[in-house]
Amino acid sequence: AGVALFLGVTIVLAVRAAITANNFRLAHQISGTLRPVCTLESSARLLQFAQEFRATMVSSSWWMPFCRLSSAPLILSADLPVLLVHGYGCNSGFWRPLSRYLQHTGISHHAVTLEPVLGSIDDYGLQIGAAIDLLCRAAGQDRVIVVAHSMGGLVLRAYSSAHGRERIARLITLGTPHHGTTLARYGTGINARQMCWMHHPAQRERSSWLSELHAREHADERGYLTSIYSNHDNIVAPAQSAHLDGACNIAFDGIGHVALGSDRRVIDCVIDCVIDAIHAAAEPAPRGTPDSRKPPR
Repeated sequence: AGVALFLGVTIVLAVRAAITANNFRLAHQISGTLRPVCTLESSARLLQFAQEFRATMVSSSWWMPFCRLSSAPLILSADLPVLLVHGYGCNSGFWRPLSRYLQHTGISHHAVTLEPVLGSIDDYGLQIGAAIDLLCRAAGQDRVIVVAHSMGGLVLRAYSSAHGRERIARLITLGTPHHGTTLARYGTGINARQMCWMHHPAQRERSSWLSELHAREHADERGYLTSIYSNHDNIVAPAQSAHLDGACNIAFDGIGHVALGSDRRVIDCVIDCVIDAIHAAAEPAPRGTPDSRKPPR
């Protein structure tokens, strides 16, 4: 029994490591053909792979199966609360690391689990609206701050396009493929097709769904959005797809896609952005149209 358990665990680890390594390989090839990005030393690449492999294993094998966040909002203060929206193929358990830091900081929050897993991004809008209503009632507020990972950022942009953003004080996206990702062609479901970046010698463009989403928006109206991403993302390819004109864009180096949800540098940045949004809501100030800046930490 011990040998069988050891072999089973070893096979699972080997398969996951192979998948992660292949994602890095594909992302590197695609990003390299479209636009050069800053390169990492071999030691830094190995460290990024190890951190991404660990984050993927812990998230998929522990947080998401066994550590989903509560279905009830956690209210810790009278300030604006935070709604957490996961990405493709995940659930509320993805946010376990960030939830701990939000609790430590005393920030009220709630996480939604989007269903069905392979459904249309547009159809998640009803669940987002219901989650905002629930969180606002619990916190005694009329607006929320949203932190969304990967596909979750597109879900919120689609929701805002259809229902307006009056109830969203700030949208913070982590590794969201705002212009699509080539690796989505290896996924299944309607949402995977909607996130595709079409890439072959004759065609390099967004999916029709993404093109329609961009057509409904104006860059000068994206001042409420902060896009945090990695220049070396192993899922969003090309990585520059996460850069969104008109938004505040914050780029990190050497962080994998799943690890964006647990990396301490990113979490510190998210907490800073949330606190800024809370202060801005309490004391409104003239707002410009930010484009890009370096990470605050």
